Amino acid sequence: MGKTKRGKGTKLMAVADGAGFPVAISVGSASPHEVKLVEKTLEDRLVDEKPERLIGDRAYDSDPLDEKLAEQGILLIAPHKSNRKKPKTQDGRELRRYRRRWKVERLFAWLQNYRRILVRYERFLENYLAFVHLACIVIFVRNYF
Repeated sequence: MGKTKRGKGTKLMAVADGAGFPVAISVGSASPHEVKLVEKTLEDRLVDEKPERLIGDRAYDSDPLDEKLAEQGILLIAPHKSNRKKPKTQDGRELRRYRRRWKVERLFAWLQNYRRILVRYERFLENYLAFVHLACIVIFVRNYF
């Protein structure tokens, strides 16, 4: 058997608010790095206003991404990689907010309660994204009402 035409996998990118509810959801190929998918995720947000801050893990330590988000008025908070060559751009005060990153991880744990999202039975990306949006609606309704 040769390679499949469906690709190597899918990355589910999400932006959550302070309570852990989804603000932006995006689905893309598993090949590109997360830094390249951030802008598309922010374009596909579910609410009108842009987030003030974006908290990410060490993979988001990118000066070009930081500059692009700063132009949009978004502060990127991500710890620096251990092998960073350029001078540090963040101090400890901003990184205190990094401790709240668990709320995004909780959103992914909520989404993985749905087998259809976890396994991705759908062949077409649009159908998969529709089920992810449906799961987000169910999560919001269960926790809000």
